[in-house]
Amino acid sequence: MGGICSRKREQQVMEDDLHRGVLGRYCRSTSTKWPGAKSFRSKPNNFPGGGTCPSLMELCIHKIREDFRKYDSFSMLPPDLSQQIFNELVDAQCLTEAYIEAFRDCALRDVLLGEYPGVNDGWIDVISSQRSSLLSVDLSGSTVTDKGLRLLKDSSNLQSLTLDYCDQFSEHGLKYVSGLLNLTSLSIRKSSTVTPDGMRAFSSLVNLEKLDLERCSEIHGGFVHLKGLKKLESLNIACCKCIMDSDMQAISGLINLKELQISNSSITDHGVAYLRGLQKLTTLNAEGCKITSECLESIAALTALEALNLNRCCLSDDEFENISSLKTLKRLSLAFNRITDACLVHLKGLVNLEYLNLDSCKIGDEGLANLTGLTLLRSLVLSDTEVGSSGLRHISGLHKLEDLNLSFTSVNDASLKRLSGLTNLKSLNLDARQITDVGLANLTSLSGLIKLDLFGARISDAGTVFLKSFKNLQFLEICGGGLTDGGVKHIKEMTSLTQLNLSQNCNLTDKTLELLSGMTALRSLNVSNSRITNQGLQYLKPLKNLRTLSLESCKVTAAEIKKLQSSDLPNLISFRPE
Repeated sequence: MGGICSRKREQQVMEDDLHRGVLGRYCRSTSTKWPGAKSFRSKPNNFPGGGTCPSLMELCIHKIREDFRKYDSFSMLPPDLSQQIFNELVDAQCLTEAYIEAFRDCALRDVLLGEYPGVNDGWIDVISSQRSSLLSVDLSGSTVTDKGLRLLKDSSNLQSLTLDYCDQFSEHGLKYVSGLLNLTSLSIRKSSTVTPDGMRAFSSLVNLEKLDLERCSEIHGGFVHLKGLKKLESLNIACCKCIMDSDMQAISGLINLKELQISNSSITDHGVAYLRGLQKLTTLNAEGCKITSECLESIAALTALEALNLNRCCLSDDEFENISSLKTLKRLSLAFNRITDACLVHLKGLVNLEYLNLDSCKIGDEGLANLTGLTLLRSLVLSDTEVGSSGLRHISGLHKLEDLNLSFTSVNDASLKRLSGLTNLKSLNLDARQITDVGLANLTSLSGLIKLDLFGARISDAGTVFLKSFKNLQFLEICGGGLTDGGVKHIKEMTSLTQLNLSQNCNLTDKTLELLSGMTALRSLNVSNSRITNQGLQYLKPLKNLRTLSLESCKVTAAEIKKLQSSDLPNLISFRPE
């Protein structure tokens, strides 16, 4: 729909709140819609030259951070101060194996080095010297071996250990974890060394509340060793293709489980049936499993469920009457299933729903009539459904809606008037070619919008005048090809914008960058497929907060962007062309 000016994600997308992969300390946020975007850390304040006056403690830490190479040891300092200095050096990526030695015997509580470069067993020697003070350790992505894990075995008060993406330790090394009896959280994602026999090490961790084994490929049959973990409340075994129905039988004994992630495993309806006894379960993510509507009877027995993700399963309208008994549901995801309007009849009584995802289902206008009573809905995803203009009358009374996705639907300009009363909307997606300036004019009452996606909409220069109504907007995409530099004159007034995508507007020139030069809050800018040249890059110099920049298919070279990055854009961490 709409050729190059519209896009639909092809890859499998997990529900953010039901399943969020956080990769160590440095992957705090990502965005697939912003090319090359990576997570970033805020740089420490440069205190000289204005701003809020720092405290004496902040000044001390800042000075020590600048001169940290002069110090052989921080062990004489109070532990709280040593901890703050350590955190500062980690954030600035100043630590090396040599410099971490200064933190030996400092009584640090938290050593969070997830995805930090160069972490090996030598670092673990210093980390283990914190002894009983140590409460939390994250070594994700490190080259820690069995030797390093052995060094941690005497950290008797350790409560949280993260070893995601570590592949240098063996099944034998896991035995050293078994003595960490105060662990409440253990995460070992994507490890082939976690085997059924290796999972014996977990059997003694009786205080464990959270266990994350996502993407571990060899754990089938190991869950029998978890039967004594009566405090376990959260288990993540998502994306473990090795998981079979028999594993669910072992998990069924973990009666205190509140959260279970089994997405993209080999579980069938038979496996789901084993879960009926988990009466405390509030979150179940079975996205992408080989289940059908027959499993809904078993799921209906989980009467405490508040969040249920059944995206990308083989569901049809059959058996959906069972869903109606889940009165406590707040989040329901049914995207990419073969369900129709007939299914929605059984959602009418789920009056506590706050989030509903029907992306790519065969839902039409009349089916939406069943949603009128779901007055607590805050987020509704109807993208790529058969919803058209007449269907919007059924959601016009959902006044608590904050997030509405109508991309790739058949709604037209006139029907958008029905959204004018949804004044709590903060995010609106109208990526659809039939939306024009007229439709945008019908939205001007939605002054609280923070995010507006008009990626494929046919917005022209004349239509941009209506953007002045959205004074709180932080995210804007207009990529339908109808803008020139004249339209950007209105966009430049939107000084609260932090992310702006104007790609595929092929008539934009260097004048656009000149107009945008005053938008100093911008962090992400995309003006790809335009007439921008190297000469226009000079106008980006004032954008000191810019972190991602995309100018693909422009007359711009990577060498010139690198010069600009070096001289004027210190926070720029990702750019294209590269």
